[in-house]
Amino acid sequence: MIYLQVLITLFIIAILFKLFKQRQNNKMSVFGFVIWSVLWLVVLVVFWQPDTTTYLANFLGIGRGADLAIYLSIVAIFYLLFRIYVRLSKIESEITKVVRKDAIKNAEKK
Repeated sequence: MIYLQVLITLFIIAILFKLFKQRQNNKMSVFGFVIWSVLWLVVLVVFWQPDTTTYLANFLGIGRGADLAIYLSIVAIFYLLFRIYVRLSKIESEITKVVRKDAIKNAEKK
C-alpha cells in the first residue's frame, strides 16, 4: 500500500502545483483555487488516513466510510453536470445572438 500512497501523494502534489500556477496566471478565481485545493488535500488525508471517512460517516449516521465517499461523489458529479449544463446553455444563447446579428447584417447588405 505504501507505494500506491506515495504515487498518489506525488500525483496530488502535481495537481496542487498546477492549481497554483493557474491561480498565478489568473486563469482561476480565488474561490475556485481554494475549493479545488481543499478538495485535493481532503483526498490526500483520506488516502493516508482512511478511518477518517468511517468516523465522519458514523457521525452522519451512514454505515461505512466508503458509502459516504460514494454519496459525496455522486452529489459532486451531479452538481458539476448542472454547472456544465448551465454554462452550455449560456454559450448556446450567446451563439444564437451572434448568428442573428450576423444574419441581419448580411440581409441588410443585400
